[in-house]
Amino acid sequence: MNILVSGSTGLIGSELVPFLTTKGHNVTRLKRSKSGSESKFGEAEVYWNPDSNKVDMPSLEGHDAVVHLAGENVAGIWTDEKKNKIRKSRVNGTRLLSKSLSELGKPPKVLVCASAIGYYGDRGDEVLTEESAQGTGFLAEVCREWEAAAEPAVQKGIRVVHLRFGLVLSPKGGALKTMLLPFRMGVGGTIGSGKQYLSWVAIDDVVGAIYHAITNENLKGPVNVVAPNPVTNQEFTKTLGRVLKRPTLLPIPAFALRLLAGEMADEMLLASTRVEPKRLLSTDYKFRYSKPESALRHLLGK
Repeated sequence: MNILVSGSTGLIGSELVPFLTTKGHNVTRLKRSKSGSESKFGEAEVYWNPDSNKVDMPSLEGHDAVVHLAGENVAGIWTDEKKNKIRKSRVNGTRLLSKSLSELGKPPKVLVCASAIGYYGDRGDEVLTEESAQGTGFLAEVCREWEAAAEPAVQKGIRVVHLRFGLVLSPKGGALKTMLLPFRMGVGGTIGSGKQYLSWVAIDDVVGAIYHAITNENLKGPVNVVAPNPVTNQEFTKTLGRVLKRPTLLPIPAFALRLLAGEMADEMLLASTRVEPKRLLSTDYKFRYSKPESALRHLLGK
């Protein structure tokens, strides 16, 4: 297949692109910089700039599938400016891409868009599936707008899949990379009460789920990309400590996190989201890592 990928150098994209090319597919990178028609990695490139509403339309032609992963990193202090970047990068970028694809003479068969389980908000012990209602909060609102922005592609008849990613585990970036140093130093611990549910997924299964979404014609709409076994923060903390053979005795109180990170702490670190991958399982996706210990041992070489 000819597959177009945005966000190709991010945490997920940098794992997805080599996976696709080793399977014999042709990958084109959707890039914001004009560096020629071919990247340093050897793949073709298509220029776009969501801020100025520009995209190289002729170069969009000829793709069988599009994977849209681009978006401002949500980590950090959520100032008004940061929140605006988080929202605009997802909503405007998705709207521009889906509208552009819908105007092609021969549009792709499938558009796989990133989304997040932040859609569900802080829901305590409630078990959440793709049929569950939207939650409240900034992330939930962003996710709703993000997914709605792909409507032009849906109207065109393109099969659109919204992959609601959980906490992606990779030692190369994201939350796990941030946690490794303090945990290896023996100063890791639970966050807040530790009772909040953490719906996680190994990077291998993120890539596997994306490929499953591309190739499985029965998948469309929202799809939760989380392992089948969500755990509490306390359970995850103990497991990581066990894998690293380090104590986990220093909890981080909720008030300290709120002082350091404000709104982001409440929505990302202290929120409880217990999500099940109902649609992946019902379409026979086989998880490589369904338990956090086996995932962490694989990812960390332990």
